[in-house]
Amino acid sequence: MRPAVGFDLDMTLIDSRPGIRAAYRALTELTGVYVDADLVVTRLGPPLRTEIANWFPADQVEEAVTTYRGLYPDYAITPTVPMPGAVAALNAVREIGLRVVVVTSKLGKLAELHLAHLGLTADELAGDLFAEGKAAALTEHGVRWYVGDHTGDMIAARTAGVPGIGVASGPCAPAELEAAGAAYVLPDLNGFPALLREIAVGSGPTA
Repeated sequence: MRPAVGFDLDMTLIDSRPGIRAAYRALTELTGVYVDADLVVTRLGPPLRTEIANWFPADQVEEAVTTYRGLYPDYAITPTVPMPGAVAALNAVREIGLRVVVVTSKLGKLAELHLAHLGLTADELAGDLFAEGKAAALTEHGVRWYVGDHTGDMIAARTAGVPGIGVASGPCAPAELEAAGAAYVLPDLNGFPALLREIAVGSGPTA
């Protein structure tokens, strides 16, 4: 198995804020339970249940999660766009002979819809994982570096024993990513191809 670079999805590879905002507004309309969709999209990263629990009583959380996921394909896929530099970042990985692995807290089948809609191809995808929970997938799929916008992503990389590359394109500031263990921090993915070429040179064979 060729080594891989791992990527988080939301606010790392894709800007899903418009679609997620629309899906939460649809959830409010359907259930009558108010969710501040504008607030929600400022803190993407943690698992869906964590966010839903901020708005729904505990005994309604699982039902709300199921309802939201049912609404998601109709509301959240089309408005989502690639993050700046995402396409070039994936191309850079493949140009040096590495695989692309996406490890995300989003449910796998919903993540697949996003990737297919935007024409972003991953060699492997693991979903419904967050923070330390991502580490096993990173190890299983031979991830050598993990790229993400959230402190939870840096915790995942650290737990898996690989360098975390933070991109400050989501809710976490550069200092937060560094404090969580990021080995490198970029403002966005535009600088990733150059960084990857630099760090891959001294990392041993890539294939």
